[in-house]
Amino acid sequence: MTILVIAEHDNGSLKAATLNTVTAALKLGSDVEVLIAGANCGGAAEAAARLAGVTKVKVADAAPYAEQGAENVAALLVDVIKASGYSHVLAPATTFGKNILPRVAALLDVAQISEITAIESADTFVRPIYAGNALATVKSSDSIKVITVRTTAFDAATEGGSASVEAIAAGAELSQSKVIGRELTKSARPELGAAKIIVSGGRGMGSGDNYRAVLEPLADKLGAAMGASRAAVDAGYVPNDYQVGQTGKIVAPQLYLAVGISGAIQHLAGMKDSKVIVAINKDPEAPIFQVADYGLVADLFETVPQLVAAL
Repeated sequence: MTILVIAEHDNGSLKAATLNTVTAALKLGSDVEVLIAGANCGGAAEAAARLAGVTKVKVADAAPYAEQGAENVAALLVDVIKASGYSHVLAPATTFGKNILPRVAALLDVAQISEITAIESADTFVRPIYAGNALATVKSSDSIKVITVRTTAFDAATEGGSASVEAIAAGAELSQSKVIGRELTKSARPELGAAKIIVSGGRGMGSGDNYRAVLEPLADKLGAAMGASRAAVDAGYVPNDYQVGQTGKIVAPQLYLAVGISGAIQHLAGMKDSKVIVAINKDPEAPIFQVADYGLVADLFETVPQLVAAL
């Protein structure tokens, strides 16, 4: 039984989500291979080869994969899967994985098993449903299991391996779509999905100016990433890439500070696995207090500056 992990990378290095996905794959079996599809992606391939437990890294280094477009990568994957006879195909449940793997499942005519959080056996998995309020145990009878992995549920794989690296032939350029441009957000803060500390603000911040004036000093003191509830994003306080929740990023930091966030189900689904949750809200009935390890019923505009001054 051989398992294939689809690596998310930037050609030079692996994204953190790939490391968690490798750990999930190792729970299925000891024969784990990684596929790197990109252009000038030798750095990512070398990083994958160093991961403990990985037995082989397959590399498709060609122009059609420079932007890792879903159509080209999915077609390549189907060819590789059929040629090698993998029993399981895994990708992180990130925007990358959610873009590519459903296409692969459809082309293989199998069901996708989405956002697993635990593995009970080779064909039985646990995944959240109803915005994380219930866990479903699902059993698949498909010959090939196509799976996305909720990365916060698995530890990151460590280095210590020395897998072989094999170049594979590229598929055809399908030319169904092309990237016109990218607008990348650059920040000196930690990346939200991988941060150990996150400071998040909600509708209670009142405005984008308040969000920045109140929360940025706290995040600077803690070396934290900044997040937000969907309500804050919809109100235009912060960009969409700050959003934590069911339709945003799923996070599980060591410390999560929820400031002015009521705790709607949509938001809780994205952060309730955090190790320690601290909530500041002036409403004592706010649902966020039901999941918080520490809660403070107070005016955030008074409390957060006092906290910053004390740090």
